[in-house]
Parts: sequence; structure tokens; C-alpha cells
Amino acid sequence: MTALAISNVLLWIALIALVVIVIALARQIGVLYERIAPAGALMINSQLKAGMTAPGLTLETIDGKPLSVGAAAADGRCQLLFFLSPDCPVCRSFLPIIRAGAKSEGAWLDVILGSDGDDADHRKYIADHELTGFPYVVSQSLGMAYGVAKLPYAVLIDGKGKIASMGIVNSREHLDSLFEAKEQNVASFQEYLNRTRHSSQRKKAGDH
Repeated sequence: MTALAISNVLLWIALIALVVIVIALARQIGVLYERIAPAGALMINSQLKAGMTAPGLTLETIDGKPLSVGAAAADGRCQLLFFLSPDCPVCRSFLPIIRAGAKSEGAWLDVILGSDGDDADHRKYIADHELTGFPYVVSQSLGMAYGVAKLPYAVLIDGKGKIASMGIVNSREHLDSLFEAKEQNVASFQEYLNRTRHSSQRKKAGDH
């Protein structure tokens, strides 16, 4: 057998071994995906809970326009309150996600940005990050009414003026988890996952 033939055989053996390894890794990734649940927005709020009537406030945006927060909407539209700060780098990095979410969910959702502090800082922040398309409220009472302790934080209010879901958000996955929690009528995405897991366990126990 020539050296060329031997090298071809070895290459084919190496290729087959590589294919086997890739298949094994793909199976392990599938197992890990099933075991590791997606992380939803972490709900940290000792003041409010999902299902409660949202605190109703009549405020003014930074542009002086009247804005009603937390009230039931005649057209059934929901409100997403996103609490941020110009000094928060995570909030700043989350702004493109908020824009994308407002665009994709605009048929049923109104996004409101809330913060507190000096108006001049916020006007510069709005201009620098092109936020003129969102109602922007500078109000300490808004954050206090909704029990906001950490940023960035979001509260989803349904069309009936009830708190649908809320939590700390710093990724698109977290934002989507608030929408999913509302659709599944649970307090948080974690609660939905726990219900699904328990239901699956009961089903398996019943089969045995």
C-alpha cells in the first residue's frame, strides 16, 4: 500500500471520527437546552404584585404633555413603563431593545420612559439617544408608586389597568418574558416555567 493510500485511509478515519464527535456534541447541547430554562425578568418588588390594580397617576411628560399612567384603556392597549437613568450604562445599552420591542409590539403596546432627576440632564439624554418618539416622564413619584428599587426596571400594565408582569430587564429575553407572562396569565416567566415543570412531573408520575 502506497503512502498516498495510507494517508487517504487515515483522513477518512479522522473524518468519520469528527462526524461522530459532532453528532455527540449536538445531542448534548439538546439535552442542556432542555434542562436549562430561559431566564425571565427577575421580579423584585415588595410593594406591588402582578394582578393588582396599577397605581393610577396623571403626570406630565418632559415636554409638558399630559399623560395618564395605569388607567384602564378604552381601546384595550397596554402600557410598558421602562424605568431608566442617564447614569445607568445598562439602561443605555437596553435602549435599542426597547425601540425594537416598541416597534414589534406597537399594535397593542405603548412604551413610556420614566426617571427622575434634573430635566436638563434628561433633555440631553433624549437628544443624544433619539428618544423623542417616546413619552418621557421625569417624576420621583412615578418610581415610588411602582416600587422601583433597581434599574433598569419594567412594568407591564394591561388594558384593564392591572399589573400584568414586571421585573428587572437587561436583555431582549427579559423583555419578551414580560410579554409571555402576560399571555400565560402568570406573575412572572419563572412562575410559568415552574407550572410547566410541575405539570410535566405530575404527568410522568401518573404514567407510572
